[in-house]
Amino acid sequence: MTHPEHVVTPAEAEALPPFEPVYPGTEGLAPRVLSRAVAAALDLAPRLPEWIEPGLFAARRWAPWREALETLHRPADEAALAARPAARDRLAYDELLAHQVALALARETRRKGKGRPTAGDGRLRRAALDALPYAPTGAQARAAEEIAADMAAETRMNRLLQGDVGSGKTLVALLALLVAVEAGGQGAFMAPTEILARQHLAGLAPLLAPLGLEPVLLTGRDKGRERAAKLEAVASGAAPIVIGTHALFSEDVAFRDLRLVIVDEQHRFGVRQRLKLSSKGLRPDVLVMTATPIPRSLALAHFGDMDLSVLDEKPPGRQPVETALVSTARHDEVVARLGRALAEGRRAYWVCPFVDESDEGEAASAEERARVLRQALPGVTVAMVHGRLAPAEKDAAMADFAAGRAQVLVATTVIEVGVDVPEATIMVIEGAERFGLAQLHQLRGRVGRGGGASTCLLMYDTPLTEAGRARLTVMRETEDGFRIAEEDLRLRGMGDLLGARQSGLPEFGIADAERDVELMAAARDDARLLVATDPELEGPRGEAMRVLLWLMQADEAIRMLKAG
Repeated sequence: MTHPEHVVTPAEAEALPPFEPVYPGTEGLAPRVLSRAVAAALDLAPRLPEWIEPGLFAARRWAPWREALETLHRPADEAALAARPAARDRLAYDELLAHQVALALARETRRKGKGRPTAGDGRLRRAALDALPYAPTGAQARAAEEIAADMAAETRMNRLLQGDVGSGKTLVALLALLVAVEAGGQGAFMAPTEILARQHLAGLAPLLAPLGLEPVLLTGRDKGRERAAKLEAVASGAAPIVIGTHALFSEDVAFRDLRLVIVDEQHRFGVRQRLKLSSKGLRPDVLVMTATPIPRSLALAHFGDMDLSVLDEKPPGRQPVETALVSTARHDEVVARLGRALAEGRRAYWVCPFVDESDEGEAASAEERARVLRQALPGVTVAMVHGRLAPAEKDAAMADFAAGRAQVLVATTVIEVGVDVPEATIMVIEGAERFGLAQLHQLRGRVGRGGGASTCLLMYDTPLTEAGRARLTVMRETEDGFRIAEEDLRLRGMGDLLGARQSGLPEFGIADAERDVELMAAARDDARLLVATDPELEGPRGEAMRVLLWLMQADEAIRMLKAG
């Protein structure tokens, strides 16, 4: 044997374990070194009091925490090597329970904490709805009522508004802002990018103008006298509605009476940023919004401390989008068909996965594609927007496309959210297999926003992987964002659903959202019962729970969530 695992005498061979774990190696850390480190840690692991509810613990026939660790790292028989051993379920439940207790404690703290009742008389909301050329959907009306009731309550609102692409979240946000204004206060609407902030301004300003209200836009680009004038309007209350980027929580921004904070695409902001903005008022209500549909099981797991409103209907007039899969080998054919459509007066997006060729070898790049389209489509104006352009250049390109001065907009995923050009009816996504389902769904949602028939072409490189083919097939079969989210979860597992780590809560290392839905529900119910009966975790089981929260590094999350 060239590299034997063990070199021992026959007598010593009796002590060799029947099974040995194989740990993934990394540069500078050999598997044997890692095995010895894990073995040493297991020898030091204490025997701890039990934190799982006794009835559930007995019914599941789970082993204590230390024994469960031993079973997984030092299996003694074939049963311990099962695809889903009981020891694994026990430790997965520990993860879920720590997560849910952290959320339940935050929720309990918020319920006890005093808010500021914000109740309007409804006059501005009625005027805004009367001016609309359409009636709100039932889901929009229901969400608006839930938010208004929360704002009028003694406790502070902490609600998540979740809606699919085109479900009308902006109207619900407008009605919430008007509640704050009716009550004599101010509302702040924070977006993650300047493009999205300006898009919200463009969408809200026409709705607010008939009411005699002019929203103020505050971004990092504001300088000198212009910024000073805006800050004065915000501080004096002359600006009842403020829309902006992270510039809203700059040190020099002060509100006269901030009653409501709305955070759009909330997963793009860190918790500390959201807390900083909400600290600018006297216990303002908080509404966070996401256009990424989340399976209900995950919404309950990640946002257990929040109330949930779901917009599951689309306003009338939204057109279905015909989706087709096309190989990049037919690129010239696609360009020719695009040219004919543009000659008929249509407008199109062309999305690439990268900015330039240096990003990823032969993959499609925005700069190269814009150059090729300008050559292939003489007489057609092709604009381009991507993250490396200066803000003024991006704004100019978007303005040209929205006004029809440019017929094609070549872009990266910077147009994934917030871009609203109803006249655009064609979406070409090159290298579609490189995008996740959520991104593809958001990009497709940029078309179908007007009265014309819309088309989305998903161009892919061959050969497709099995997962890539499954993603594109789902996109072709449905426009239902919630179904797409469920399929995304099935295909890739839980992953990092909301992007960067949000609140100090542990990412699940053992638990799996798809397989452990039943465990998740049990953990949620058990956590809420524990916190309701022992909110300070001072009882025997609560003291054990403190140990679990420390082990799962959820104690910092509890402090942050309570502070919020």
